[in-house]
Amino acid sequence: MTDSFIPYGHQQIDDADIAAVTAVLRSDFLTQGPVVPAFEQAVADYCGAQHAIAVSNGTAALHLACLALDVGPGDLVWTTPITFVASANCARYCGAEVDFVDVDPLTQNISLPQLEAKLVAARIAKRLPKVVIPVHFSGRPCDMEGIAQLSRSYGFRIIEDASHALGASYGPHRVGNGQHADITVFSFHPVKIITTGEGGMLLTAHAGLAERLARLRSHGITRDPAAMQGPSEGGWYYQQIELGFNYRMTDLQAALGLNQMTRLEKFITRRQQLAERYRQNLAELPLTLPPSFKHGISAWHLYVVQLPGDGETRQRIYNRMKAAGIGVNVHYIPVHLQPYYRALGFGDGDFPVAENYYRHALTLPLYYDLSDADQERVIRTLAAALATESMTEEKAQ
Repeated sequence: MTDSFIPYGHQQIDDADIAAVTAVLRSDFLTQGPVVPAFEQAVADYCGAQHAIAVSNGTAALHLACLALDVGPGDLVWTTPITFVASANCARYCGAEVDFVDVDPLTQNISLPQLEAKLVAARIAKRLPKVVIPVHFSGRPCDMEGIAQLSRSYGFRIIEDASHALGASYGPHRVGNGQHADITVFSFHPVKIITTGEGGMLLTAHAGLAERLARLRSHGITRDPAAMQGPSEGGWYYQQIELGFNYRMTDLQAALGLNQMTRLEKFITRRQQLAERYRQNLAELPLTLPPSFKHGISAWHLYVVQLPGDGETRQRIYNRMKAAGIGVNVHYIPVHLQPYYRALGFGDGDFPVAENYYRHALTLPLYYDLSDADQERVIRTLAAALATESMTEEKAQ
């Protein structure tokens, strides 16, 4: 009997989720009905946020966040190179320039010392960023208090890319509460903490930003007479105030997300248990494990180890794991090394910490339904692959 394939991430769908979606299919509303605002309120209440705006996916959320902060041509946006490309692309959609700040070698989050040093140089050059987008890599929150202090000194706005971090906390506050960021973005892709199939959400403490985000997600249209230029002509009347997009979430998606929210704490607890089992069982192997997080709670979206050797070592171990039916992955190829960004002038050596991390990184399976037996298989296979690699190196010497 062949062992089943173990993916690196996977959604958890139960009968209650299916029933919630089915109920919407049998209702009067499939798109913009009562379930979207109910889902928004559930996420806002959980995170302690004032306002939540649901959208079609996390990339749409990042794009709207930039638009709402008036990012445009001539502006500069900084983010981290260790993230999915959307964290940088959102600024390019608005016509802005993008630059990166190298990462902390332990956490792979944006490096606060590197950020401060770059800001000092940028102030001298009179080219400060309009927005900084820190990314909570793997579900571990960045030093948001430190970033917020720098924002007050240097005048930039903050979009908190928490696509990995629903359910995480920084200090006593849940990520998304709005204390240290203008806007927080979540993603509900199937491999994330909860899913809506595809979907995203923006959280903010600012009523004006929330109003604009809601308008931008729906073509820039308003039906509020108070926001119109001139009087309303009747109940049917609407005005397009600015150029927006069709980035709305449907009630079908929201029904799945709303029901998933009832299990969010359960999802986080299981991910923490799996992460701890990895830590205990991999501790003696020649690996660099994720460091402990003492300033809050990680959502543990990803469990990333760093392998010994070089990129070829990682390739061989990756191949052995895949051949054994284990869907390891790599998060992420540094954004500045993508061909699109190379064409903008970035290249090898620009952000050495990120590049060194990438050469060694391997993402192990981590998701709610990962069984103890399957996790043991992952651990056993990885240990065997490392042993084989070690023996090969010894023979070569």
